[in-house]
Amino acid sequence: MVRLDRIYTRAGDAGETSLGDGERVSKSSARIWAYGTVDETGAAIGVAIASGLEPASADLLRRVQNDLFDLGADLSVPVDTERGHGKSRLRITEQHVAALEAACDEQGERLAPLTSFVLSGGTPQSAALHLARTVCRGAERHVVALSAEATVNPHALSYLNRLSDLLFILARIHNDEGRGDVLWQPGSSLA
Repeated sequence: MVRLDRIYTRAGDAGETSLGDGERVSKSSARIWAYGTVDETGAAIGVAIASGLEPASADLLRRVQNDLFDLGADLSVPVDTERGHGKSRLRITEQHVAALEAACDEQGERLAPLTSFVLSGGTPQSAALHLARTVCRGAERHVVALSAEATVNPHALSYLNRLSDLLFILARIHNDEGRGDVLWQPGSSLA
């Protein structure tokens, strides 16, 4: 259980923060960027939910927001840490990824195949989901960058990759099941 009696601690005033294992690092480290953009993804999903998504999509994405907190906890503790040895660490698993794949398959059945790339837009709900998708892709890029310098749980990357797919599918669903998608028209601004 988490209990916060006071929000500010002053511990980060010099530009450092603590990882989940207690190690102090710069707030500009690749690890902080990685789980910071995972947090941004959760916030962008919150905006999408608040925009008035259909109830089933909102419920699904609330579960995803919880998973994203788990993912942030996963990334906040290095895989190969010796600190806090013996403690069970929260990690994203293959089951998390499989759940997103199942949601993609189920929701994707509502859509006709694409015949063009889709621009972000349409309904406010779709636009918010597209924004969450792009934030998620940024988080994925930051986790890839982190993986170039430290061992990262491979399921973390898979999860973010599937999540961006799910957000794309849901964005299309909230554009009248794809019928209201804003389609890319190559070179049309030059005509």
